[in-house]
Amino acid sequence: MQVGLLIPQGWKGEYDGWDPADAWASTVDLARHAEALGFESAWVFDHFTTVPDPTAEITFESFSTLSALAMATERVRLGHMVICTGFRNPALTAKLASTIDVISGGRFEVGIGAGWKDDEWIAYGYGFPSTNERLGRLGDDLEVITRMLNPGRATYEGEYARVDGAINVPKGIQDHIPIIVGGNGPNVTMRLAARFADELNLVFRPLDEIPGLMAIARQRCEEIDRDPATLRLSMYVADQEVEEPGQRRVDTLGRLAAMGLDRLVAFPTRYGATRDVQDAFAEDCRAAGLLGHQREAAAVT
Repeated sequence: MQVGLLIPQGWKGEYDGWDPADAWASTVDLARHAEALGFESAWVFDHFTTVPDPTAEITFESFSTLSALAMATERVRLGHMVICTGFRNPALTAKLASTIDVISGGRFEVGIGAGWKDDEWIAYGYGFPSTNERLGRLGDDLEVITRMLNPGRATYEGEYARVDGAINVPKGIQDHIPIIVGGNGPNVTMRLAARFADELNLVFRPLDEIPGLMAIARQRCEEIDRDPATLRLSMYVADQEVEEPGQRRVDTLGRLAAMGLDRLVAFPTRYGATRDVQDAFAEDCRAAGLLGHQREAAAVT
């Protein structure tokens, strides 16, 4: 199981009261440190204001943050956990993704979902459509994004999105920029993942639920005659599950790895934006038999 880290942006209050320049220096440093520790990937949230309540505190914007981190790092995979598709025209999202893939030397992954934080949508002028409409738009947007990332011009006419001979050059450096659909919904979200995605990312579910959700995801692939083994399964683990260093956290990491997840994403620096917090998490990953394997794989690559 690969392990990636979310990099602080301020969204969960980790930069409350900080000077913006100092906070940004910390974000860059912690992304570089995560890479040096051997973590496989570095991720950011796609949010505008803090959670659970919007406050006048730092929250760095996601695409500009990733562009800068692409220049500050060399090896880690980069992406969102996850893009709120409703915040951007999907053709623009594809253009942004392709450009960051070039900037990063071919390390970008498109993590995307329907969005949920209603106060943010309303405050920034997006309204807040129903769940059905947001999921319907996610499906149309995935149609547009995949066509924009594929060879040639993109054309698609949907209820919520359209492109007509749209050019997207450069396409990126990777032959195929991976797409990750984020969400837990067994009916719509998992079917969209089976149809469009390279990876399904589950979010904040109790550990006992994970095997059942993984089984449903595989079933959604079988429904469309897709080999379930071709859909990677990952999880953004609940922050409180990995808050405290020590044996309980080691056991949690080992339990998740034993479930057969392909990737785990965690945010230990929610509780302190420091290298020491990352170091302690890396130590527990190594104790669970995870991080050392990643470092060996990176060396071979």
